[in-house]
Amino acid sequence: MTLRVLEIIPTLDRNGAEKQMALVASGLPRDEFDVHVCALTRGGPLLAPLRQAGIPVTVIGKRWKLDPLAWWRLRKLIARLKPDLVHTWLFAANSYGRHAAFSAGVPVVLAGERCVDPWKRGYELAIDRYLARRTRRIVTNSSGVVDFYVKQGLPADKFAIIPNGIAPHEPAESIARETLLAELKLPPHVWLIGAVGRLWPQKRYKDLIWAIELLRCARSEVHLIIAGDGPERWRLERFARQVVEEDRVHFLGERGDVARLLPHLDCFWLGSGYEGQSNALMEAMAAGRPVVATDIPGNRDLIVPNESGLLVPVGDRAALARQTFRLIGDPAEARRLGDNARRRMLTEFSVERLVQRHAALYREVLGR
Repeated sequence: MTLRVLEIIPTLDRNGAEKQMALVASGLPRDEFDVHVCALTRGGPLLAPLRQAGIPVTVIGKRWKLDPLAWWRLRKLIARLKPDLVHTWLFAANSYGRHAAFSAGVPVVLAGERCVDPWKRGYELAIDRYLARRTRRIVTNSSGVVDFYVKQGLPADKFAIIPNGIAPHEPAESIARETLLAELKLPPHVWLIGAVGRLWPQKRYKDLIWAIELLRCARSEVHLIIAGDGPERWRLERFARQVVEEDRVHFLGERGDVARLLPHLDCFWLGSGYEGQSNALMEAMAAGRPVVATDIPGNRDLIVPNESGLLVPVGDRAALARQTFRLIGDPAEARRLGDNARRRMLTEFSVERLVQRHAALYREVLGR
């Protein structure tokens, strides 16, 4: 007899938690789990691959922060599916999904906290604490996330840590470096540094822009490309024009071909002030890129300092430029770090492990 599992998440955008949920939903053994997915607010780029994998997907269409009609539609869906287990991901789904699942009498409910969330206000943390009482387990990807939420009053014994998974880096379409540089309108002999992610204050892109200007003073051929979009884009573009003397920062917008770009980066940067476990960082490491990232809990889980990457203090633009300058001057060291990073991702953070650990947790809480 298969176990019916309903995964609930706010959207199916191509962000970190959404990618992990899609990997889990698509990878769970079909002879054991009957998996359904519910997007609370809207669909997105991950909708098509989920349906192609044979996963039924329902979009609820939540429109406002407080939307009773969306809660009612969600509860109706849960009552119709009668899942053995509901697993919610991220705050909106954790709030609406858990409450609706409890109301519909679902026997086992799990929640997912994927990031350190200092943005949460008092009432949002109060909702987390209240719903945690009836939640069987809270699944997260990092010990840093556990530490944050335990300090906010959530019970430590409810947490289960399952690290993110990353597929081997195999871009569907290869491209010559010269072709990429021509697309970006860059000269042929440049040192290409990349960053990927939502243009949002958490990511601290201003630090990266300052760092590229510092680095440019020592190595004039460096360029920074930023793949991603978000509400901070216009501010960051204006900031780059004010800080960087020449056209050295390039905003690429939302890209569906990041895997195609990664092999041609000479270094990958992540300057975030906080993370759960960065998918962008994992993808760069899986592509064998040398990485320089901030010394925060989520990144420490991924990078062994001076073995599979380099860590610098949050906000230390000079250290970011200095460590990158060191890699520019030592290609053998850069190659060693990149090779070690790729090996670490393939052995310690595989998709197979991600799926196996979720399947084992689901069996455990369901008494199988």
